[in-house]
Amino acid sequence: MPDTSPHSDVQSRALDLIVLGRAAVDFYGQQVGARLEDETSMAKYLGGSSGNIAFGTARQGLKSAMLTRVGNEHMGRSVRETLSRAGVDVSHVVTDPERLTALVILGIKDQETFPLIFYRENCADMAISTEDFDADFIQSARALVITGTHFSTEQVNRVSRQAIEYARAGGVRTVLDIDYRPVLWGLTTRGDGETRFISSESVTAHLQSIVPLFDLIVGTEEEFHIAGGSTDTLEALRNVRRVSDAVLVCKRGPLGCSVFTGNIPDDLDDGITVKGVRVDVLNVLGAGDAFMSGFLRGWIRGESYEQCCRYGNACGALVVSRHGCAPAMPTAEELDYYIAHAEHIPRPDKNTHLNYLHRVTTRDVEWPELCVLAFDHRIQLANMAREVGAAEERIEELKQLILQGAFKGAAEMGLNGNAGILADTTYGQATLNELTGRGWWIGRPVEQPGSRPLRFEYGNNIGQQLTSWPREHVVKCLVFYHPDDSIDLRLDQERKVADMYEACINSGHEFLLEVIPPAGSSVDDQTLARALTRFYNIGIYPDWWKLPSPSRAAWQHIESVINQRAPHCRGVVLLGLDAPEEELRDGFNQAAGIEVCKGFAVGRTIFGKPSRQWLAGELNDQQLVDVIAGNYVRMIRYWRERKAPVTAQSVA
Repeated sequence: MPDTSPHSDVQSRALDLIVLGRAAVDFYGQQVGARLEDETSMAKYLGGSSGNIAFGTARQGLKSAMLTRVGNEHMGRSVRETLSRAGVDVSHVVTDPERLTALVILGIKDQETFPLIFYRENCADMAISTEDFDADFIQSARALVITGTHFSTEQVNRVSRQAIEYARAGGVRTVLDIDYRPVLWGLTTRGDGETRFISSESVTAHLQSIVPLFDLIVGTEEEFHIAGGSTDTLEALRNVRRVSDAVLVCKRGPLGCSVFTGNIPDDLDDGITVKGVRVDVLNVLGAGDAFMSGFLRGWIRGESYEQCCRYGNACGALVVSRHGCAPAMPTAEELDYYIAHAEHIPRPDKNTHLNYLHRVTTRDVEWPELCVLAFDHRIQLANMAREVGAAEERIEELKQLILQGAFKGAAEMGLNGNAGILADTTYGQATLNELTGRGWWIGRPVEQPGSRPLRFEYGNNIGQQLTSWPREHVVKCLVFYHPDDSIDLRLDQERKVADMYEACINSGHEFLLEVIPPAGSSVDDQTLARALTRFYNIGIYPDWWKLPSPSRAAWQHIESVINQRAPHCRGVVLLGLDAPEEELRDGFNQAAGIEVCKGFAVGRTIFGKPSRQWLAGELNDQQLVDVIAGNYVRMIRYWRERKAPVTAQSVA
């Protein structure tokens, strides 16, 4: 039988695949082991089988597009934005003006019980129209992937067949994920989304009119039972083969999968069979979408069916060990690492390095440059207000005006996504609320100001506190630390930083560790690099570092440590410590050409003097905003104009 993978297609096609079908928002119960009736909190994720496949294949490095509809509301925007951040083409995610985005509520009771309810009555994705796409779009891809639900009504059946017609006319390979959900075919009560199989002659007949249209068909044994009209898997596969020449991929759970390119043999293992990876299962929901994402990575690129199966099995194994589906999808780097070490990772959810790779390779926003106006100061501004006789309550208003200065300066310099702030909850909550969701980098402090040993502003329940923070907020922790501190002090501080890092891992927030050697301590060109090395040695891998400006020689040591120990680190931003502008400018020059240095996070040098004048009544609101904007602009220019200092060695 001829190879049905699309690797021989013209490589210049804009897309690897287009996925047509369900797109929804999943609400996953967070209390594992509880009945759905007893869940008290839920995590919100991208959902829908097709949406998950588009997302998962994009994470695997494929050029994926989504063809669906979402509602003109918050959940619809969430679906579109989540797909887009993952790299999915959303140009054909159409906004339906009348219908709502589908929702799904799911729970994890035990390894066999996963209650779920589909809220899909007249939902947006089932209203997809032939007017939502044309032949040119379908034929811009190497493959078209459709899930079974989008043949379950007259409307979506007609639309899916039109897409297939365009695909076949343009040499686009067609892929079916059977994706059988009896409730979505009207075979169960609306609240019974958990049931995976109910036999139905009418559904089988309908599917058998569809399967001849596909080059690749993927399903579980139960899904082939419905497609083939028999609960004997081999007989069902033979029935499908009688009406379809497609390559058939039968998913067999922990037993792996089997691929059949021709006649169906007498034993499933006689197909191209790759055994599964055995893991402790937390959540089987989404495992099939993960398998399809991994399998398609190899199939699109013309790799062997054995390798396609390895990708698919490993993807599925990772997702069943984690909470949720889309966010659990691995990246290509993560998947390759897991496949290479799977025999030694029985619990992917407990493997430190694998979880680290998942954390750092799934970031969906890049910050190649970062110009941060830091005004998370609390004690300093309270003291400032007291010194000039101003009411402490005015600090909150002051911070809102500082933000306006940041807006003005960023606009003047065209930062375009490279701007950021550091602001606190004590006086800056209104500022944080205003900026969240605008695409700025936002950091928030957690340390008690000036504490040494380190103590947290919220006490020891910092993990609980983070549940109320927007996910985009970066946790900033300042520690006055020296690698030669006394053992008791050093261990105390390291334990606190470790607690904070673990809390960030659990909550999904990025972590910025600010390290300042205590005043009066002996500092040389190795001190900061030694501090970073110590934190890496004890398993703390911050997403960001915030450091005082070091010498050129110290920079080389710092860069070497980060590149060797944490190549996925976001980088370093330089702090200000109320230094004069020229001193900061010299520090920026010392960092010229240092790749790990991404920018600055400077505060009082920018806002200190004008803030004191405003609190004292010497500047009005607009004057304050203008002065801060001007100072911020000047700092950005210093950063962008930095030049490496000329040394005797470089001259030579």
